[in-house]
Amino acid sequence: MASTKSEAARMPVGGVSSATVIAVVPRWERWLQQAALVLLRVGLAYLFFTQLWWKAPPTFGCTADFRFTTGTPAQLQRSSGLCDWIGIEAVYATEPRPFFVANIDNRGAPEIVIDLGWAARLNGAFIENVVKPNIAWFGYLIFASEAFIFISLFFGLFSRLGGLVAIGMAAQLMIGLGGIGNPYEWEWAYNNIVLLAILAFAFAPGRYFGVDALLRPRLLAAAARGNRLAQGVVLLT
Repeated sequence: MASTKSEAARMPVGGVSSATVIAVVPRWERWLQQAALVLLRVGLAYLFFTQLWWKAPPTFGCTADFRFTTGTPAQLQRSSGLCDWIGIEAVYATEPRPFFVANIDNRGAPEIVIDLGWAARLNGAFIENVVKPNIAWFGYLIFASEAFIFISLFFGLFSRLGGLVAIGMAAQLMIGLGGIGNPYEWEWAYNNIVLLAILAFAFAPGRYFGVDALLRPRLLAAAARGNRLAQGVVLLT
C-alpha cells in the first residue's frame, strides 16, 4: 500500500510521466532539410546570376543616351536593357495594381484582391526622382546588389545578409512589375522570389555546406569573448 502511494506521488496530474521526452530527428530527415536549404540558396543565387548580364555596366544595356521606355500600358515606346524595365515600372506606377488575386467562382471580378497601387506610386516617385536622373551611377548599385546576392547565396557567405538584400530587390520588382499586362509579367513569378528570399533570410542557408558553416563557429567564439565586431557580424551568417 505504501509503495502504491509512493508511486502515485511521483506521477503528475493526468498520469503522464514527468521524465523529459526528447524527440530525435532521424538523420535522413536532417539531411533532407539541409539539402532543401542548399538547393534553395543555390537556386535563388542562380536566378540572380542569370539576370546580371543583360544589364552589365557601363551601359546597363541602355541606349547611348540612356533613353527610358515611355508611353502608356497599351502602347509602350520601348527602350533597351535596364532603362527599358525601369521605364516600364514608371509607366505602370499610376495604374491600379491588384495583387494576390483569387477568382474563386471563375466568373466576373475576383473575390479576393489587394490593391498595392499606393506602393506602386511610391516606387514610381522614387524611380522618377532618384533612379532616372542618376542612372549613370545608380545602375552600378543595382548591378552590384544583384551580384552580391549571387555571391552571398551561391557560396553561403553572409547568407542572412544576402537573403535580406534579396528581399529588398525582389519586393521592389514585385511592386514595380508583378502582374502587369504589357509585357505580361505573371504576378506569382515575383511573389515567389520574395517568398524564397524570406526563407533565405530566416534560415541563413549558408550554415549548411557554405562558407558560413566555417565562419560562424569562430564568430560565435569571438562574440562570447566580448568581441563587438564578431557580435555584429555573426548576425549576418
